[in-house]
Amino acid sequence: MNTESTNADAAHRLARAAGWLYLVTFVTSIPALALKTPALEGTGLATNAHIAALIEIVLALACVGTAVTLYPILSRYEPASALGFIASRTLEATLVLVGVVALLTVVSLREGEANSEVISAVVGLHDGAFLLGPGLLPAVNAALLGGVLYRTRLVPRVIPLIGLIGAPLLAASAIATMFGAFDQVSAMAGMAALPIAVWEFALGCWLAVRGAHRKPTRQMSLASRSSSST
Repeated sequence: MNTESTNADAAHRLARAAGWLYLVTFVTSIPALALKTPALEGTGLATNAHIAALIEIVLALACVGTAVTLYPILSRYEPASALGFIASRTLEATLVLVGVVALLTVVSLREGEANSEVISAVVGLHDGAFLLGPGLLPAVNAALLGGVLYRTRLVPRVIPLIGLIGAPLLAASAIATMFGAFDQVSAMAGMAALPIAVWEFALGCWLAVRGAHRKPTRQMSLASRSSSST
């Protein structure tokens, strides 16, 4: 009984840590975009671009942190989905860092008065990393994590339901952007990304304040005992 209580307390602390990390990803993504966009367009200050790069490094680390802290909890119920969430979140963080490298390269090229075609190519690299990273992979994250949370009821079902609804919308928006239907930073793209933003913010708030439910659903408990017995 004491061991079970200790494990429940540890899982609760991990869930709360994941919540705070989710909130870090939420509050860093908006100012980073606002600071780096003018620099990519050639109208902003280099200092602002460097600040944006630093913020996005924090964002990338927090992305990985959310998956690492949630893995011990999720793997007790659906190990494959938990591992997939780590892989997807890590890939998202990697693409964020690719964007950081591209951003810093653009700043250096502008200061060195490089050829505009070279600068445009590096900006294109940044935009591609941004499209596939923060633009597409949060949909994969929501499908993986939201599915586990919805089935286990570790958080109120309405929270992962928002993510599961938003995942196909965001994926469709990213694909539409890839084929030139509209710009990455546009009203249409913003509307498609809104459910995912609400899902991540709501999940972060709930986990940071309440943690995860300490007891899984009866169905998950039975499934867990069945798998362990085999």
